[in-house]
Amino acid sequence: MPIPLLVIGGPTATGKTEAAVRIAEHRGGEIVSADSMQIYREFDIGTAKPTSDQRARARFHLVDVVDPRQAYTVADFQSDARAAIADIDARGKLPILCGGTGLYLRAVLGGLSFPPGGTPETREIRERLEQEADELGLAALHGRLAQVDPPTAARVAPADRKRVIRALEVYEHTGQPLGVLARVDDTAKVNYNAATFALTSPRAVLYERIEARVDEMLAAGWLAEVERLRATGLTASHQAMQAIGYRHLLAYLEADGEWAGVVAGIKRDTRRYAKRQLTWLRREAVTWLEWSTPAEFDAAVDAMERTPPGVGEL
Repeated sequence: MPIPLLVIGGPTATGKTEAAVRIAEHRGGEIVSADSMQIYREFDIGTAKPTSDQRARARFHLVDVVDPRQAYTVADFQSDARAAIADIDARGKLPILCGGTGLYLRAVLGGLSFPPGGTPETREIRERLEQEADELGLAALHGRLAQVDPPTAARVAPADRKRVIRALEVYEHTGQPLGVLARVDDTAKVNYNAATFALTSPRAVLYERIEARVDEMLAAGWLAEVERLRATGLTASHQAMQAIGYRHLLAYLEADGEWAGVVAGIKRDTRRYAKRQLTWLRREAVTWLEWSTPAEFDAAVDAMERTPPGVGEL
């Protein structure tokens, strides 16, 4: 039988976590985080992880599960999230998939298949490509990618080291472009009976909330958190340190720039990220719930809680 599943997506700072917690409390559910940064241990303030109060009210999965020095792929998340959902369902609980990383949501629900990785052979290829990037420069590797996989090279920025190397790794290992292998595969779909929602707010309200949250995170010690992470040996080359805010604050610590400009950059890039999240979700089959006031948020949560799984599929 299909597994019942409630899905809550939406841009950052729209109350997804609190909505999921309330529904989990009332419906006997457990939450599977679909956030590409909350998976990392030690990255707490800037990732808006569930608070201690929220964790006391509901059980979370895939939060604080990966060392930030470790690579973690969408394929890894797909496997881990599907296993967590199956486990929650097997124990008679309602799985609630909640987060703003659109690719993570689609990986679980949309039947994406992924090229092979993580084998001794692919690790050897990746290590060689990493060395070539250091010696020849990333532009040279991006030029090579443009020759063997033009569509992927057009999508990937020349300075995006991780994705350039990953695309070349896949090509060298399989002889096929990344876009051919990372595709929608209907045979890979898991049978979910899903109700899929997206929380949002009017643009001005959303941006105001984003800027207020950045200020709150900084007041809570975000810069000190990045200092601690840096002291453990994490650098800009680590995937986790490329996240919005973390890379800005790391650059500030290393270059001692103007603080006001750093804060403005974090807010600007977070707004841009929210726009990308909205653009992604508009391509999906979701039920949109917009709110501005606490009363409207309560109504949105009630609407999700009343809707049985099976209405809408991402």
